[in-house]
Amino acid sequence: MVNAILLVFDIASALLLILFILLHAGRGGGLSDMFGGGQLGGAMAGSTVVERNLDRITILVAVVFTFCTVVLALRLD
Repeated sequence: MVNAILLVFDIASALLLILFILLHAGRGGGLSDMFGGGQLGGAMAGSTVVERNLDRITILVAVVFTFCTVVLALRLD
């Protein structure tokens, strides 16, 4: 039962991690350009807050993914 719950969290966090990484603006803009992330320039000062929050959420999801993966690996022994 616990393995099934951990597996659901592991798969969900993996998919969310992929999504959040793709939303990050890289050197070329990335997928965040679709939502206006690269076109705002100085017109909107809140874009840095959005990027910081996206960084924090990505780190949180990565920690959840790592935790679930390690616990699942240890429980399989």
